[in-house]
Amino acid sequence: KGIGRDIVIEDGVWIGFGALVLPGVRIGRMSVVAAGSVVHKDVPPFCVVGGNPVKVIKHLKNDEVLS
Repeated sequence: KGIGRDIVIEDGVWIGFGALVLPGVRIGRMSVVAAGSVVHKDVPPFCVVGGNPVKVIKHLKNDEVLS
């Protein structure tokens, strides 16, 4: 991780207001980043994350993603 590394945001990601995503992080598809979070590590697909530092709050299921 470090300066000059790309941030990768996959399809269907929602990022809340004021969230800080650090360089070199990948945010997995259909994930949600809570407002004001500091994302310092990769976020798995289909997860809700939040906090400072960020942690997984919930793993989403297919029926939750589609509704």
